[in-house]
Amino acid sequence: MIIVMKKDASEEQINHVAEKIKDAGLSLHLSKGKERTIIGAIGDEALMTKVQVNALPGVESSMPILKPYKLVSREFQEENSVFDVGNVTVGGDKIQVIAGPCSVENEKMLVETAKLVKAAGATMLRGGAFKPRTSPYDFQGLGEEALKYLATAREETGLPVVSELMDPRDIDLFIKYVDVIQIGARNMQNFRLLKEVGKTDKAILLKRGISGTIKEWLMSAEYIASQGNRKIILCERGIRTYETATRNTLDVSAVPVLKELTHLPVFIDPSHAGGRWDLVEPLAKSAVAIGADGLMIEVHIDPENALCDGAQSLKPTKFEGIMEELGRVAQAVDRTI
Repeated sequence: MIIVMKKDASEEQINHVAEKIKDAGLSLHLSKGKERTIIGAIGDEALMTKVQVNALPGVESSMPILKPYKLVSREFQEENSVFDVGNVTVGGDKIQVIAGPCSVENEKMLVETAKLVKAAGATMLRGGAFKPRTSPYDFQGLGEEALKYLATAREETGLPVVSELMDPRDIDLFIKYVDVIQIGARNMQNFRLLKEVGKTDKAILLKRGISGTIKEWLMSAEYIASQGNRKIILCERGIRTYETATRNTLDVSAVPVLKELTHLPVFIDPSHAGGRWDLVEPLAKSAVAIGADGLMIEVHIDPENALCDGAQSLKPTKFEGIMEELGRVAQAVDRTI
C-alpha cells in the first residue's frame, strides 16, 4: 500500500504512521519527494487491516499498489530515480556512457583504454574480472587482480568502475574495489545474489535475462530494492529470439515500456545486442533517440587480439567518432551526452 502524507505533515506524524506499519508486521519504505512524503507498506495485504491508515494524523490518502513489483513501480514513486555514482549522476538529463573492454586483460591495456574512453566522453569504465563464459575452456577473467587494475584505472582517470559479480562469496571484494556492481543476464534471476547486493550501498546494474520478460526483470529489481538498495540501473542487452543475423535481438521498445512502469533509470548495451562492432553505432543512436538514460559500450585497443568479445568491441578512435554522433542525437531529444 502507498500512504501519501499531507504537505504539512510533521516528522512526528510521519514517524507515528511508520511505527503503526511496523507494528502490523509490514516492511516500511520511505520516499521523500519535493512535495510529499510517500510511505510504502510492503507485505501481506491482510495485515493492513490492523491499521486504520486514513484515520492517522497527517495522512492525506492511501491506495493499494497493484503491480506485483512494489518499490520499483511508478505507482510507488512517480518521479524518476536520480542518484550519484562517484562524480556521475545517473537518471538525470545527461546520458551516461559506460565504456571499456569486455575483460580486464592486464593493467597497461586497461589504464590506456580508460584514458582514451574518458577523453572521448565516457563517464564510467567497464571491465570484467570474473567472466561467465559459455565454454569452461574460455578465458574466465583475472579475478581479484583485475579488480585491483580497475581501482588503479579509477585513480588514474577519475572514472567510476563497473564490473560483474557472479558469486555472493566475492561480494566483499566488489564492495572494496568497484563503484557499480553488475548483475549479468545469466544471473538476472539468481535471487540469492540479488538479495545480497540489495544489502549493499553500491549502485547495481541489472541486465535483462536472455529470455526474461519485462515483468520478470522488474521482479528481479524488486528483490534488490526489497533489501534496502534503491540505486538500481536496468540494462537492456538484447533478448533471444529466432533471429540469427545478430547475437541477440535488441528490444528498443523496452525503454518506453519501462519508463511507464518504473522510476528506475534504463541503459542499453548495443555491443552485446548486435554482437558486431559495426552495429554498435546505429543501435546506440536508436537507444539515445528513444529515451535511454545511458549506454554500455565495449571498447578495446586491440579487438583482433581481445581475449573476450573482440568482434563486438570498438577501437578507441571509432568510439570517439560515435560519441560525437551520439551528441547530435541527444541534442535532438533535449538531452546531453
